[in-house]
Amino acid sequence: MDRTKRVSPVQPMFLINLRDHVHESLRKAIIAGRFSDGERLNERDLALDLGVSTTPLKEALRQLEAEGLIRTEARRGVFVTYGPQQAEEMSLARAALESMIARMAAKRASRADVEVLRAQVADMEAATRSGDVERLIELNELFHGQIHEASGCDYLRRLQGKQQIYNHTTRVGLLREADERGRALAEHRAILDAIAAGDQDAAERIMRDHIVRSGQRHIETVFGRAPTGEKP
Repeated sequence: MDRTKRVSPVQPMFLINLRDHVHESLRKAIIAGRFSDGERLNERDLALDLGVSTTPLKEALRQLEAEGLIRTEARRGVFVTYGPQQAEEMSLARAALESMIARMAAKRASRADVEVLRAQVADMEAATRSGDVERLIELNELFHGQIHEASGCDYLRRLQGKQQIYNHTTRVGLLREADERGRALAEHRAILDAIAAGDQDAAERIMRDHIVRSGQRHIETVFGRAPTGEKP
């Protein structure tokens, strides 16, 4: 019986850190909505699709369970626990962490940090005008990464990484919309201005609103609807 692969095989170059790459491949597939909330995972099929043995797969599944993306039920198996409500909770957690990181960046950023952020926003303006979606995605990562660096908040940076709900395909789809590109650029400009001015309250508020809004759009795109906040 034919099956549609929802995870990508692990490339030979990644075999040294096999568990981490199996974990990343599965996490991306779950976050992208390729598995339904409550769906039972077939470990043998996953191992076959990934091109690995069950040992690194089981280790990766333990990591995913610790992150709350799957659950193991005795004598029943492993089930996905990621849907619109879970995605919204992760987005809100990320917003809380990112907003505090932005607040600390407004407090601690050096002149050099601000100049790097200015250059990145200028590049965003050019990419927004040209509609270069791949470049915008790259610049978004660089911009947020520079804010993280300027904040000096290593612990918060590690925590927020676990709340990432975005996937590349959905980002591309969203940024193909001119209105979305314009909104994202305006929000990034406002974040830059707040950090440059040392306005901690504004940096925190604008970053929180930015993450919540973009997270909501992402969830609606992946799941086709907004979370209801009600348990099934």
